[in-house]
Amino acid sequence: MPGCSAAARRRFLLGGAAAAAWLLAGCAVQTPRLLAAPPDGLPRRVELSATPFFPQEEYQCGPAALASALSAVGLPTRPEALTGKVFLPGREGSLQIEMLAGARRSGAVATVIPGTLEAVMRETAAGNPVVVLQNLGLSWAPSWHYALVIGYDLDAGDFLLRSGPIERQELPLSTFEHTWDRAQRWAFVALPPDRLPATADEAEATRALVAFERTALPRQAAQAYAAGLARWPGSLTLAMGLGNASYAAGDLDGARRAFAAAAQRHDAAAAYNNLATVLLELGRRAEARAAAVKAVERAGTEGAIADSARATLRRIDDAASAARKRQRRRPTAAPPPASP
Repeated sequence: MPGCSAAARRRFLLGGAAAAAWLLAGCAVQTPRLLAAPPDGLPRRVELSATPFFPQEEYQCGPAALASALSAVGLPTRPEALTGKVFLPGREGSLQIEMLAGARRSGAVATVIPGTLEAVMRETAAGNPVVVLQNLGLSWAPSWHYALVIGYDLDAGDFLLRSGPIERQELPLSTFEHTWDRAQRWAFVALPPDRLPATADEAEATRALVAFERTALPRQAAQAYAAGLARWPGSLTLAMGLGNASYAAGDLDGARRAFAAAAQRHDAAAAYNNLATVLLELGRRAEARAAAVKAVERAGTEGAIADSARATLRRIDDAASAARKRQRRRPTAAPPPASP
């Protein structure tokens, strides 16, 4: 449980030979390979020096790290504004799930990134500071801590962090790897809805976008799904998310385009069903019925989507029947009087 004790920070920063001995216990697997053969395309040095710094209060490393991360990407805030969102007083710290949720409630898409040193470096090289969870103690006597990676220096062999009371911590890659490995190499980036992490895969990004939609304004969710779909155009989940978020935002034409593209690409019953619903609301009943028929055909006879598709088709037919009845009840104009 991340507790972020200031005393633990001081022990980590100021400990003597005994502290160094346990800190370096274990095996830094990635560091030697990375320093011997740096990945292609990585700058030798990156520092996001404009990243704001908030010195942590006791047990407040989570709010401090998250406030720095959000403020750095154009979502300004302060730790005290986040404390109620991410800090659990009874546990004197912040759970990982609360950190992700707190970022989302602040308007950011929070995405867990791969647990590799290269991924952390590529994110900072892309301009994205990385929130990391470290265990500054031992596996059997943990001392949890959230910090923010703002860069690295391959020539010096260091990561650069905003960490606890230290505005610019230069931490050797091997030491960082030890402390990070003891926290299961957990890290995430928090970005505005129109930006995606440099290293997240489709599955993790999709999870992040779906979670963001639950608390975001519909227009923000649509923006986020559009960014995801631009990178992974073959994702039915992202396409449906874009359509649903556009619909919730009142953008019926945007929803129509999204569902039409999903239906054409994936030939999916759900896409045809939602397309039919939007077309009906747009007053395009003939097109709506054609889409609903395709939804029924592709849905089969069992399951929620089959029930929904049949209900949509009935609703369209009922609307057409009501329109015909109104037309029949409409009074006809009286014939003009005969000429004398």
